[in-house]
Amino acid sequence: MTRTIFIAAALALVVAAEPASAQVNRTYVSAAGSDTNNCANVAMPCRHFQNAVNATAVGGEVVALDPANYGSFTINQAITIEGQGWAYVAPPNDGNGIAINAVSGNVIIRGVLLNGDGATGGTNGIVFNSGASLTVTDCVVQNFSSNGPPTTGNGILLQPSTGTITFVITNTIVSNNGYVGFDYAPTSGSATANGVIDHFVATDSQYGIAVGTSSGGGATTVAISNGVVGNNSNAGINIQNGSNALTISIDNTNITGNLNGIAAYNTSNVFLGRSVITANGTGTFNPTTPNTF
Repeated sequence: MTRTIFIAAALALVVAAEPASAQVNRTYVSAAGSDTNNCANVAMPCRHFQNAVNATAVGGEVVALDPANYGSFTINQAITIEGQGWAYVAPPNDGNGIAINAVSGNVIIRGVLLNGDGATGGTNGIVFNSGASLTVTDCVVQNFSSNGPPTTGNGILLQPSTGTITFVITNTIVSNNGYVGFDYAPTSGSATANGVIDHFVATDSQYGIAVGTSSGGGATTVAISNGVVGNNSNAGINIQNGSNALTISIDNTNITGNLNGIAAYNTSNVFLGRSVITANGTGTFNPTTPNTF
């Protein structure tokens, strides 16, 4: 009897000591993966990004091993999504391809194709609600539809309400979106931002790039350079501030075939150099007195 009790007690201690499945620094997804896998190595990849994100430690990385549609997902922590140029993300109907609620984390999305073609209702590619920073590089974001702007039909939408935000968008194409290719539009609140948009293409939407703080947000500075903004039915680059300072620099950018090449409202400060603005309905539209270019 005594020996039986001892063995049972020892087994109970062993079971209690086994940890729950731990998150790891690097996870993997594959077209041949399964969401019942632990995602923790190339031999046991998950099938979808969401399962891999859930299995990844804060500040870790999810790697796509081969071409596939890896599904829409939500990010709630600092993380890097390494799509390697072949990861594909489609939104659900009336939904977002990638939603980011990282609170204070840094989020990097690299080498992902986001395509809203085929989804119904209002959709967005990437929606950033909170976080310390967002980097999007080597991505294509296209064909997201609007069922009533400004909250749908955006390729990349940043709408923080608080905190100091930095963002970097590089080597990225945003095209054929129902509302805005890239939209920085903080909601009511005090979010401040410093951003860079460099080596980009923004075409065939209502607005190619929009930076607006008239609904909320604090002082904001954005540098736009080395890009092409064309064939947008409203403004190629639309800039509008509220009571706080909004400063935009535009350098070495080709702005062509838009209703308005650059539209700047209220007291937005725009520094423009080394750029070609041609074949627009109006090249630069700035109704503020005195002129703020």
